[in-house]
Amino acid sequence: MHIRRSLRRIALTAAALTVAAIPARAQKSASKPSLAGLDQYITKTMQDWKDPGLAIAVVKDDSIVLMKGYGTRTMGKSEPVDEHTMFAIGSSSKAFTATLVAMLVDQGKMKWDDPATAYLPGFQLYDPYVTRELTVRDLLTHRSGLVRGDLMWYATDYNRDEILRRVRFLKPTWSVRSHFGYQNIMFLAAGQAAAKAAGTTWDDLVRERIFAPLGMTESNTSVRDLAGKANVATPHTDVNDTLMTVPWHNIDNIGPAGSINSNVADMIKWVRFQLAQGKVGGKSLVSASAIGETHMAQMTIPVGPDARQLNPYTHLEAYGMGWFLQDYRGRELDQHGGNIDGMSAMVAIMPEERIGLVILTNANGSPVPTITMNRVLDALLNEPARDWNAEYKKQFEKLRAQGKEAEQKRLAQRAMGTKPSLPLDQYAGVYTDSMYGDVNVRMDNGALRVKYGTAFDGTLEHWHYDTFRATWQSRATAQMFVTFALGADGKVRTLDLEGIGSFGRKPDAPDTTRKIVLAANEAGKLTGTFVSEAPALSIDVSYDGELKLTVPGQPVYTLLADSPTRFRLTGTGIPAGFFLEYEVANGVVKTVRLIQPSPRPTLTFAPKR
Repeated sequence: MHIRRSLRRIALTAAALTVAAIPARAQKSASKPSLAGLDQYITKTMQDWKDPGLAIAVVKDDSIVLMKGYGTRTMGKSEPVDEHTMFAIGSSSKAFTATLVAMLVDQGKMKWDDPATAYLPGFQLYDPYVTRELTVRDLLTHRSGLVRGDLMWYATDYNRDEILRRVRFLKPTWSVRSHFGYQNIMFLAAGQAAAKAAGTTWDDLVRERIFAPLGMTESNTSVRDLAGKANVATPHTDVNDTLMTVPWHNIDNIGPAGSINSNVADMIKWVRFQLAQGKVGGKSLVSASAIGETHMAQMTIPVGPDARQLNPYTHLEAYGMGWFLQDYRGRELDQHGGNIDGMSAMVAIMPEERIGLVILTNANGSPVPTITMNRVLDALLNEPARDWNAEYKKQFEKLRAQGKEAEQKRLAQRAMGTKPSLPLDQYAGVYTDSMYGDVNVRMDNGALRVKYGTAFDGTLEHWHYDTFRATWQSRATAQMFVTFALGADGKVRTLDLEGIGSFGRKPDAPDTTRKIVLAANEAGKLTGTFVSEAPALSIDVSYDGELKLTVPGQPVYTLLADSPTRFRLTGTGIPAGFFLEYEVANGVVKTVRLIQPSPRPTLTFAPKR
């Protein structure tokens, strides 16, 4: 049963002996890497995927063997990309956060396996057990058991602390440490924990502990720092096979997970620092053991059939801390991509071969950085050339066909000729979720509009029954389906945002417009103390230019007259649907009824004798 293993071992030994027999000069000549033809390959690949610009830097044996730009910063303009052109690196920022934690571990200010709550006392997750058990290491390895929940930070202006407060409402999908689940908010938590441990901010930590000593003088952690700079790439995205520019997106609120902006001239310094195991200019900024921990497999990642087909040279994959770890043609490859609003990135090192590279593009969700990385690695490893661009195009066409099939299936399931259950204005309102916040639906020129946060604002087009299709103002944002659900009373109770979840309808705000104004003498006849027998309750109505209702233990409410005997309750915390209605005979109050929205009961009060 061990014959094949033994044969393989013999073959490897024979191969080693054969190589050893080659004269040293011949070995060097045979192994000299060549990047011949790379310019043409990159240019062709960019054209095929509609990437306007790309910058690349490659290091081998601590020497830069390539650093240049291709294409333009903005489509249709003569703005050449060079090694100093600024791009967003997106999630390639995660390795910076993990390295900062490694530095603080070296200093004794943090420990990998300390509870996250040791540094973030108010940090709380949905499951109390996970809150107690989740460690700093867990924050950095995508094994919290949580799905992404990215809309909460991406579409809003919630700050970092508010995002961490709201994540307690995100229900777990898997048991903690049982499943790899990519999670940006946990990296935010890691960055905030590091900032608390160091007594500063994450942004200052990155500048002081990494950018400054590495000489990354052009890099920053916020799109705000790009203002006034000329050599900045414009983000682009492909919408229905049409390339278009999109604005830079401010993601400061998720900074530790992805807000760094840089160029290849700076980023290659970061790559060399990683290859040197934490040293720059011979000086150690972090110990080899601490930074090595970030490049050590922490959580396995299944390599499915599609991944194997796309890259047959990767058999195993894991996540370290801020790095994806895999084998590539028999060597260790540590890499992390990045993608945010019209920008894509790839940063990678191959430690055994002392190879490192960074590739930045101004196209959304582009595979060009990965295609280019594979092409460069094959050349530097003297491996047979493979047309990775063609391989990725095949996979892309397969995925596009699947997408069209799913779209056709959805169209076939559409129930034509249906109409909404209610008049459109009855769907208008505010729908809320404890984590995501409010979705606003409003009437606008006879049509429904929907808005969430600062990033999503669009129109609702009826699809079928009580489902509508949302088309967003930003054409770069994919359409979503919105489904309303009615309660037993026939009124809208919830809104379901496709792929996100259900939002409950908030009670309508009370109408504060005045229908009539009572004279002071008429209003005075309605004042006094009124009591009910079941439940035993006493309320007071007073007049100080306005009729006011006082209910024990509650704020004072203002009464606005709809008629001489019917009043709307307005004030702090009270929704629409509460009324005070008087029964008056010969100018004397006989009873007062407190009318409440269903299913609350109506309460009847009599003047106190």
